[in-house]
Amino acid sequence: MITNLQIEPATLDDMPQMADLLIELFSAERDFIPNRKNHLRGLQLILEQPNRGRIFVLRNEKRIIGMINLLITISTAEGGFVLILEDLVIQKDHQNQGYGSRLVEFAEKYAIEKKFLRLTLLTDIPNPRAKSFFLRHGFFESDMIPMRKYFRQ
Repeated sequence: MITNLQIEPATLDDMPQMADLLIELFSAERDFIPNRKNHLRGLQLILEQPNRGRIFVLRNEKRIIGMINLLITISTAEGGFVLILEDLVIQKDHQNQGYGSRLVEFAEKYAIEKKFLRLTLLTDIPNPRAKSFFLRHGFFESDMIPMRKYFRQ
């Protein structure tokens, strides 16, 4: 386990390392195809307009170990601002060491501090470890079923 790690807001300079993490993440998900150009564009859209969301990174003095991406939206059901946990990823060689838990706990504290009303996420059905991880952190299964429709350009 690495000791001198800090969680802090991501910057534009962090984009290449975060794109590498997203390639790792999307390589393991059946719904998505890794695409560095798309990942960089998405990261930039969030970082350049903080009203869209926040990205936090877990880093040491040399590199980023993990990241969490929280998108901001409004829930008419809740009557206020809510967060969508879009991406949580830890470098493969640092998984199962508590770093994902640190990022999720940080996100929860951030959400409470900023008065967000809910934190929602999607996790892969064929990944029981991820589901178990989020259940341990107090998330529960919803009766909602995600559906998608793409508009490729």
